[in-house]
Amino acid sequence: MIINTGNRTDIPGYYSEWFYRRIEEGRVMVRNPYYPEQVIEYRLNPKVVDCICFCTKNPGPMLSGLHKIKAYGKCFYVTITPYGKEIEPFVPHKEKVLEDFCILSDQVGKEAVSWRYDPVFIWDKYSALFHLKAFAKMAERLKGKTERCVISFIDLYEKTKRNFPAASVVSKEDTIFLTKEMVTIAGENGMRVYPCGEGHYLSEYGADCSGCMSKEVIERAIGQSLFVPKGKKPAREGCTCLLGSDIGMYNTCGHGCLYCYANYDRKCVESNMARHDAASPLLIGNIREGDVIRQAEQESWLDGQMKMFL
Repeated sequence: MIINTGNRTDIPGYYSEWFYRRIEEGRVMVRNPYYPEQVIEYRLNPKVVDCICFCTKNPGPMLSGLHKIKAYGKCFYVTITPYGKEIEPFVPHKEKVLEDFCILSDQVGKEAVSWRYDPVFIWDKYSALFHLKAFAKMAERLKGKTERCVISFIDLYEKTKRNFPAASVVSKEDTIFLTKEMVTIAGENGMRVYPCGEGHYLSEYGADCSGCMSKEVIERAIGQSLFVPKGKKPAREGCTCLLGSDIGMYNTCGHGCLYCYANYDRKCVESNMARHDAASPLLIGNIREGDVIRQAEQESWLDGQMKMFL
């Protein structure tokens, strides 16, 4: 099975100590975001967890403890964009994240690390040409450290519209123009471009629309074949990604990005972060009276075949 850490928050960036404690303890608990009295417990054991997927804007806090997850398959997605503090107020400086990306790649292998350049939006100083210049500079810096670059164009979720009212959808014309140019730039630096949640029409312009966290991508990251159970559904219609079981929680990421879909507002985030206990099996708070704890059904998806990739 796959454990995911990054659809709801940035665990590497803010909760690495907690995560490594969970690895050492061999278990983690997660509240149902819609029915909070329901809690699911996962075993953290490489015999049943084939891959742990991380999505982060700051891999630095994870680096010193990577030896603790040596026995697990790993797949990292590191977001590095060109936006300033007016958009991403608490994200570390880009040069630091680029440096940590390279260190991470050297430790876990370039096959296991993807660069995310998303979301792309056009606003104020962030023109299409600005994006291409920034993208080219970053791609050159990451050459040889990854094989994949994931891109997406901003989606106006309700939370995004409330926190970033100036944002607007990128036109189809600009989407195609940027994708074509990014595909060329990425190719010159040894990468393929994988659009996220954009459908399949961008394949006509050289992008790989097979999925940014697909079975094939994860297999390449861990170097083994997976036999995914029948009935395992992707995250959304038209998506082939295997997002797995997420151990994060909404409204807990401290980066404060205006475009974020996972945070309601800063006050809510700060309130939740104040309740974080690194010793708790839950990311935020502890087990309460009346909680109903269910053990997750877990089994390995490895088919026993080592996989060779060209």
